[in-house]
Amino acid sequence: MPRRTTGRYERTTVGGEEVAAFVPYALPPVEPPLVVEAALAARLRAAEQALVRLELAGEMVPSLDWFIYAFVRKEAVLSSQIEGTQATLVDLLTFEAQDGASPSAAPNADVEEVCNYLDALAYSRAQLADPKGLPLSMRLLSEAHQRLMRGVRGASMLQGEVRRSQNWIGGSRPGNAAYVPPPPHALGEVLGAFEKYLHEDDSLPPLVRAGLLHVQFETIHPYLDGNGRIGRLLVTLLLEHWKLLTKPLLYLSLFFKRHRADYYRRLDAVRTDGDWEGWLDFFLDGVATIADEAVASARELFALVAEDRARVLAQEGMSVVALRLFELLPCHPVVTVASVMKFVATTKPTAGRAIELLVAAGVLVETTGKKRDRSFVYRGYLDRLRVGTELDGAPRTRT
Repeated sequence: MPRRTTGRYERTTVGGEEVAAFVPYALPPVEPPLVVEAALAARLRAAEQALVRLELAGEMVPSLDWFIYAFVRKEAVLSSQIEGTQATLVDLLTFEAQDGASPSAAPNADVEEVCNYLDALAYSRAQLADPKGLPLSMRLLSEAHQRLMRGVRGASMLQGEVRRSQNWIGGSRPGNAAYVPPPPHALGEVLGAFEKYLHEDDSLPPLVRAGLLHVQFETIHPYLDGNGRIGRLLVTLLLEHWKLLTKPLLYLSLFFKRHRADYYRRLDAVRTDGDWEGWLDFFLDGVATIADEAVASARELFALVAEDRARVLAQEGMSVVALRLFELLPCHPVVTVASVMKFVATTKPTAGRAIELLVAAGVLVETTGKKRDRSFVYRGYLDRLRVGTELDGAPRTRT
């Protein structure tokens, strides 16, 4: 790999300790410039082709809403888990099924963080889709950050505002930190350059630029908390903004979670050794891997639903309400009697009977073991969807 310097160090005092804060140079990489050739070019082609396959898979399935609903939630859970949030996909879907049903339905802190991520993504996509909305910019990311941090741990840490104090990553204090981002007074300069690169013409391919911008955002670390999640959300927004995907179907955080140590090592190597090529090799491999897995998952989920639909139609005594409920299950794989009443606009007895019929058909499974306030899951669907979202016991590392 070519050696290059990607920034300068500035001595600053934090908590009575003098530390070296890293101030990154503006993108794109120079001296030497980044050249996409040979093995890296092959990685890029594989990633681009995998995204095309994912886009085509989204266009060919009968209900794209199924997969947007499922994959967006999978990404939200995984991105939050990388930071140590102890919430699973089942936790999120169970809360959504119970939301508003009773006072006890309020989310715990971990689920609330995931819900906030969903809100931040939905807001950002709506703004970009609206001709009068905010463009892709630091202002938009700060609005997303405000929604991400609302009411959760770290919520007091300047929601939606660029930090005004020094932060650090790793270690118990600044003096033994693994990394110290730019000092507050340098943020205007580096964020201005970051935003400029978002919009300027560049000969580098968009997917490569997305990889560069993710690292640059993580390196700047402009907020006191939530940087990792906003940095990964940025990749999702860039893929759609630059029309590499038309919907957020790529849950790239699964690759970062699987290879967490390598993810952080590659980020550090850019700062210490200027190894943009090593990072891009890792990033593009992740895009190709997860895009192909998402295509396979979409096919598998659709085949499962088709098979289960045939079973439901063959079930003796099947009702119209139960059939309507079945068609809603891919977007609501965890249900309660109360949620079914709302989804299909029916009475409590009719909702209960619809659930009973789908249980008899082997589609729904009761999971609480209780006589009241029971939850039912579309187990076959959920078991396939939640692969990779189980907790792995990794320590919490707020970034």
